Amino acid sequence: DVVNVHSLRRGAAEAIEAIAHGDHRSSKVVGKRLDEINLPPGTTIGAIVRKKEVLIAHDHIRIEPDDHVILFLIDKGRIREVEKLFQVGLTFF
Repeated sequence: DVVNVHSLRRGAAEAIEAIAHGDHRSSKVVGKRLDEINLPPGTTIGAIVRKKEVLIAHDHIRIEPDDHVILFLIDKGRIREVEKLFQVGLTFF
């Protein structure tokens, strides 16, 4: 789920909050370290909100189910690619 999208600097960049769902079989992000995720060009993960804890993004952190992932995009045309990245596969249902 992409739950929030905010324009930064009058549209110069976008901040996105996406929720990771599923498991390592049904998700392209759950169970992966941040450095293993194939992000669209110009996209950076800034932080993970896990329950009541905010984790600054480091390559060794693994995404867990229900993590809120805060991403920054230079090109708002890539928002759809980020949405696809966080969609779960059919094995989730």
